[in-house]
Amino acid sequence: QVQLVESGGGSVLAGGSLGLSCAASGIRTSSNEMGWYRQAPGKQRELVAAITSSGGTNYAGSVTGRFTISRDNAKNTMFLQMNNLKPEDTARYYCNAKVGPWRTNYWGQGTQVTVSS
Repeated sequence: QVQLVESGGGSVLAGGSLGLSCAASGIRTSSNEMGWYRQAPGKQRELVAAITSSGGTNYAGSVTGRFTISRDNAKNTMFLQMNNLKPEDTARYYCNAKVGPWRTNYWGQGTQVTVSS
């Protein structure tokens, strides 16, 4: 059974930093594409950053240069380091894994990030 558990959200002033973690069980982070998505009230869920099984990364244009996605395969955990946060980064952040040949989506429960000006 695949489980993704996020942690590390919170409230911060604009310009501050936060780090998110996603602990995976039932899958290997090293073997699957993993990513962070976010959803703000009234908006669609959007991709923030993704990391492939080979370690390649891609980012939404709005976070490039500010956010960094990484993983620790020994801990089976994925991270998102968020720097220079802006109020428009306020959203619920979700961990995602695409598993198997059909890239079945699994989601965590989400963690709230609130950035105030």
